[in-house]
Amino acid sequence: MSVTTEQQVKYLQERLWKLLAEVDQVVLGQHDTIKLVLSAMLAGGHALLEGVPGLAKTLLVKTLAQAMQMDFNRIQFTPDLMPSDIIGTEVIRQLPGGNLEVEFRPGPVFTNLLLADEINRTPPKTQAALLEAMQERAITYAGNTYPLPSPFFLLATQNPIEQSGTYPLPEAQLDRFLLYLKMEYPAQEAELEVLRQTATESFYEPAPVMNRDDFLAAQACVQKIAVDESLIAWIHRCMLESRPQSTTHKSIKRWVQWGAGTRAGQAWLRVAKAHAFLSGRYSLAQEDLLFVALPVLRHRFVLNFEAQAENISVDDLILEIINAS
Repeated sequence: MSVTTEQQVKYLQERLWKLLAEVDQVVLGQHDTIKLVLSAMLAGGHALLEGVPGLAKTLLVKTLAQAMQMDFNRIQFTPDLMPSDIIGTEVIRQLPGGNLEVEFRPGPVFTNLLLADEINRTPPKTQAALLEAMQERAITYAGNTYPLPSPFFLLATQNPIEQSGTYPLPEAQLDRFLLYLKMEYPAQEAELEVLRQTATESFYEPAPVMNRDDFLAAQACVQKIAVDESLIAWIHRCMLESRPQSTTHKSIKRWVQWGAGTRAGQAWLRVAKAHAFLSGRYSLAQEDLLFVALPVLRHRFVLNFEAQAENISVDDLILEIINAS
């Protein structure tokens, strides 16, 4: 690595640390969640945030877009939302000479950072409209393909405590999310500081600390993070232990219907490399894999009916595999 390249990498890491600090000052008490969302974005993936109302999920996404100087759109998902409300539609436009022309009007998905608020409140037909955008970074309408802006990230939210009138995301769509994050209440001191700021109306305004080109360059650096063969073998061992047909764990055989697939291992590597870069390292460490393990894997296990009836925790099963591997 040349001196110039090292200087560029250090500059990008410092920008990312500044970005993390800026968002930390707006969304108090959610440092790990912010770091995981940023890791998912650096890895080129999408994230699903689950948490009760009032935990600043929307504020987190909006602040990231503001500090990164990226275009931001928000869609409130409702039962009557149509696919065209997301991807756009064709309209008939009259030309100056009187002739008519069909023109595609892009929907809110054509942005850098898209917040899909309460994604599980819209029917599967509308949820599916996002699949192509998430996987291909493009939209196909009436036989024409329209590329989305680069970079493109989808950050979706859902409320875990109110299931009436919701449509749970199918496994195929859940698998498109690199991370499935569960936001918890902030620490007491952080929550107290939020109340102090509310009382005095002294809210922190984040400064723009990165731009699109810097972020794309940081993504390219993440792809070059070195990975030792022993860590690849460890990931593969954990994946095999998650599958009932190949595991040595009695609990996995009893409770799990389907374990982690190959894509889960790929996702684990990608986001762990991003976390390593965000942490100032140039090679992957096991602590990176451990930090991202639960949000990477929890939505890629399918429990059987017995496990659901007994309220078995997927997170506990994942930790059992990791601690024994």
